[in-house]
Amino acid sequence: MKQGVRVMQFSKRASARLLQSALLVTFMGGLAGCEMLPMETSSRPVDVDKQVDLTSCNADVPNFAESPCMLTDWVAFGLAAQRGDREWRDNMLPRLAGHAPEQRLSRAVVMSWGSESQWDQASEIYKADLGAAPGALQPLFRYWLNELEGRRKLSSRVDQQQGEVARLEEENEALADKLEAMTAIEQSINLRQQVE
Repeated sequence: MKQGVRVMQFSKRASARLLQSALLVTFMGGLAGCEMLPMETSSRPVDVDKQVDLTSCNADVPNFAESPCMLTDWVAFGLAAQRGDREWRDNMLPRLAGHAPEQRLSRAVVMSWGSESQWDQASEIYKADLGAAPGALQPLFRYWLNELEGRRKLSSRVDQQQGEVARLEEENEALADKLEAMTAIEQSINLRQQVE
């Protein structure tokens, strides 16, 4: 039971780190984007229609189309996958069918919050397709892969410890049976000595 609590605590910490990293990546991406914008040299006002409205971001299924919303959409999708339940994942996975890297990486994001067997598949996809993602998204995918690998290692350790506990319990039972048999033999010897 304690192991389950540790996994939950790790997941909460990972969630907080995921959110912090996503915000940092978004902020850094925004700064990088600002440096690349041409400087306004005239005194005319900025055209309001050309400004980016990030409230229109958060596409249901993100893609690799270069846009001001690309990183924001992927971060939102990652958070939706983390918060989604099994039904959400089961409904989303068929929508992400396909062989394009953006579809495969979308599936990896969803599967990385599914069952442990899906974790393995997600890890393989991340490793295979991370390089095909746009450069602005690669740090985010790399973070998600590292976070997933951390959970996989923790789960493996929990499984090993549970296996060790089961082995020790069996060994303890066998020793208890031997002790009981030796106690019965000792009592039998004592009874014979009393009779003689």
